[in-house]
Amino acid sequence: MQSGRLGHGADARANRGMTMIELVAAITIVAIAASAVLGAISIVVARGANTMVRQQAVAIADAYLEEILLQPSLALPSGATAPPAGARALYNDVDEYNGTLDHGAVDQFGNAVANLSNYTVSVTVSQTTTALTGISAANQRRIDVTVTDPTGISVMLSGYRANF
Repeated sequence: MQSGRLGHGADARANRGMTMIELVAAITIVAIAASAVLGAISIVVARGANTMVRQQAVAIADAYLEEILLQPSLALPSGATAPPAGARALYNDVDEYNGTLDHGAVDQFGNAVANLSNYTVSVTVSQTTTALTGISAANQRRIDVTVTDPTGISVMLSGYRANF
């Protein structure tokens, strides 16, 4: 007959708890696993924020480039004067955008775009012969819009406009 007392034979092994060493080892393993998972999550979150900032810079550059490409590419008639720098609402030619430098994204009327004051936008318009063969450099322009985001990383979009 079996005795009902604990601590003898197979029953003793089944009722025995964890030792202090086993408990410390289990806590250590769980802590290492948790720190690895949290580290990976923080990297993903940081990259996600940078991606959003970079996408915003691309959207700003795209908006500026579209505005410029909608303008005619004809040079000013002889004797005509260009509008003052920064008066984009008065620009009527692709070349007039050359040298545009906005600290903070602004619309074509010079109004600051909300929450985009940390971006810098610069525009370069130059003659080129590499894009459109058969059209002289005098009749084609390369437009480079460079946007620098708050982290200091720059994004550049380019487009071409021809007068033919």
